[in-house]
Order: sequence, then structure tokens, then C-alpha cells
Amino acid sequence: MLPARLPVADLAVACVAAAGLAATELARARGVTDSVRVDAEAAATAFTSERHLRVDGRAFEGFAPLSRFWPAADGWVRTHANYPHHRRRLLAALGLDPSRTDGASLTAELADRIRAETAAGVEEAVTGAGGLAVAVRTPQQWSAHPQSVAVAREPLVGLRLDGPAAPRRLLPPPEHPLLPAAGVRVLDLTRVIAGPVATRVLALLGADVLRVDTPRLPEIEVQHVDTGFGKRSALLELRQPADRARLDDLVAEADVVVTGYRPAALDQFGLSPEALRHQRPDLVVARLSAWGFSGPWAGRRGFDSLVQAATGIADVQRRADGVPGALPAQALDHGTGYLLAAAVLRALTLRHQQGGAWSIQLSLARTARWLLHELPPRRSVGPAAAPDPDRWCDERDAPVGRLRYALPPVSLLGGPRTWATPPTPWGGDPPAWLPRAGVVNSGRDADAGSGPGHAR
Repeated sequence: MLPARLPVADLAVACVAAAGLAATELARARGVTDSVRVDAEAAATAFTSERHLRVDGRAFEGFAPLSRFWPAADGWVRTHANYPHHRRRLLAALGLDPSRTDGASLTAELADRIRAETAAGVEEAVTGAGGLAVAVRTPQQWSAHPQSVAVAREPLVGLRLDGPAAPRRLLPPPEHPLLPAAGVRVLDLTRVIAGPVATRVLALLGADVLRVDTPRLPEIEVQHVDTGFGKRSALLELRQPADRARLDDLVAEADVVVTGYRPAALDQFGLSPEALRHQRPDLVVARLSAWGFSGPWAGRRGFDSLVQAATGIADVQRRADGVPGALPAQALDHGTGYLLAAAVLRALTLRHQQGGAWSIQLSLARTARWLLHELPPRRSVGPAAAPDPDRWCDERDAPVGRLRYALPPVSLLGGPRTWATPPTPWGGDPPAWLPRAGVVNSGRDADAGSGPGHAR
């Protein structure tokens, strides 16, 4: 399953198992004893969930035409242009008219422009224009890169106690079916795949997950539908004072905030971890980035395909014709998402047991290092067998149409087989929390200690 030269299937099972074990730990802390089962075929199907999605029988393209590998003067370049604003920046950076729609001739001209430049030159030009392109590197070249050196010093799953002042927030025993995260409010400020996969796991386990996006950057349909199960979707324009105040209200009543933007990108809106904790001292703050949280590339935009190309994975997966290759799944996205969910569940358990303010950091680049250098090499055990996706898919009606979708691979005995609700349309819900049963603080009212004076 997930055939590759790297242990992708092992990564998938390990990440799903981590999330499942963290879920059982939280359930036990809340007074319910249970166990988790991980099926390798279920994990493999879930790691390719976007490929199995159908809306009224309609499948979706994986990448836009300009998101691909391109030969450069001295190597290869990988670009990402799935979003319209990234496509515009890519073309403008290389001297082409972003408004052009003549697909074949535009592609040919772009290929000529890239072929005339070095891979590093294209990387710097496009990145400088706010677009997305990386030179394809070997694992050895990436290991010598300053960003790789910085990422190697970061933990695979960064979970730390930032402040012990916040009181314990005791969660009542979950009801049947087993929902370890019932009563937990998760503010989802993520996009694309990794962050939404993490919050999709939390929604499966009973959390009230509210995803908030800006109306200026619509999400790609397949990504929103595939990762939107169990959640609600709202829009807030943080440049508008009323919407910014509404987000403050949401933070003040949240248990977890998950962000998936570049480090410091949300600071301009007063959403740094320190500012969030000022509003909610015991908030679990989970942050996800592409390239890590230190080093010269920490502030760069990135996606799974680009991280594969830069870190040497695409070189390891090179095809017989010499073109760089890719993993059989967007495994960095999915794997990091399940690890992020595991870390959030672990932080909730620790907060339930001892209180405190917990912070989480993960990055796609660090997961890539784990896959390349730290997981045991894949063993040859005969021909790869593709899982039967029908066994791990289901159908249901949703506001967006009739869905065929991959079932969750996190399977708790006594827990839900699928999500309680289907995806809602992007931005189709009000920016408000659902009512919940009271959460008991140790000797205090549920929301006691949430003032600024208790921030540290």
C-alpha cells in the first residue's frame, strides 16, 4: 500500500495510531476506558482521501496545469499555482501576463522562461514576488541548506508548557458513542490540507470545530469538502473592526486555536500566541507551518508538493525518465495533520490533569526529515497491494450534494464510525459556538480566570 521508495505506509499508520492513542488517553482521563484499532488499508485510503471524494459523482483534479515540475538550465523546479493569486504571481515573476488564458501556448512560454534560468534563480524570483516555486534538491543538498539545519533542531512534535498559572479545566465524562473531545471548542484558522485534516480528526471525536476564513481567499472546493466533515465554516474579514471583535469573542470561549499560516502572519491581527493567551490563559495554541519555525525560510509560503521537492523526497522518488517524482499521497500534509491532532488531544489531557497553558508546533519540513532520515527504511515484502477503497469509503447526502468519501481511519472501539455531520458550504455558517454542557474548573466557574491578570 502507498508504494514508494520511502516508508510512506509506515508513516501513515504511525501518525493515525498516534492520534488514536492520544484519543484513548483523553477518554481515560475523562473516566472512560477504551482502546483503538488501526487498519493499514484504512490509513492508506484516508491519506488519499481527496482522490476518493465524489460530489454527485464528480471527481476533482489534483493539481492545476501550472503546478508541476519544470526543467531549468541546471536542474528542475517545482511550482504551485492551484490558487489564482499564486498563479498570477508566478506568471508575473517570470515576465508573463497573468490574465492570459491560452493554456497550451502559455505553458510552452513558461517552460521556455524557466529553461533559460537556473533552478535557484527561478526559486528566488518567484518567491520574491510572493509566488511559490522551489528548486528540486537531493537529500544531501537539502541537509546542507541552512533551513534544513534549523529544522533538524526542532522536535517532530513540539508540545510544551508555556505557563502553569491557568487552572485545571475538568471535562465531564463523554457520552456514548465515545467522543473523547466532546465539549471542547476548536477555532480552526487553517487552510489547504494539513491543518484541516487535524481539526477533522478532532471533529470526529466530538469537538465543536468552527473553521474561520477570510472572504478574500476562497478555498479550493475539493479541499474544503474533503476536510470539512464534522465542522462548521464561517467567514470573517479581520480588517473590519466588527469582524475582528467577533473573532475575539470566539477566542474568549475557545479551548483550542489551531493556525496554519506562516509564523507571524497572524500577528498583525493580534493573534500571536501571547495575544491569544491574554484573552484565554489556558488556551491550547497549536501552530502549523510549511518550513519550520526558525531559519531563513521560516516565513516562506509552502505546500506539501514544494516541501517534497526541496527536501530531497522528489529526487528519491525520481522516475525512470529522470523527471522528479512524488510520494503516492500528500503524506506530509496528512501525516502532519494526524500528528497535530494527536498533540492537541495530548495537550487537552495534560490540561485536564494539571492545568497550564500548552503550545504545539509542527511543520511539513520536519515531517519530511522524519520520513527521509528517521523512520526505519521500507522493507521489501513482495509486490505492493493497493487497498480496496470501496471498503473504506461511504456515501451520504450533504448540502453540497451526494458525497462519496473516505471514512476516518481513527477507529475507537465504542466510538463513531464516521462524522456526525457532513461538510457545510464554505462560509455557510454563523461565526458562533454551539451550546455545550458546562465544563468545570477546579473550584471555579467554567470561565473563571480568563482575564488578562491570569495570563502568566
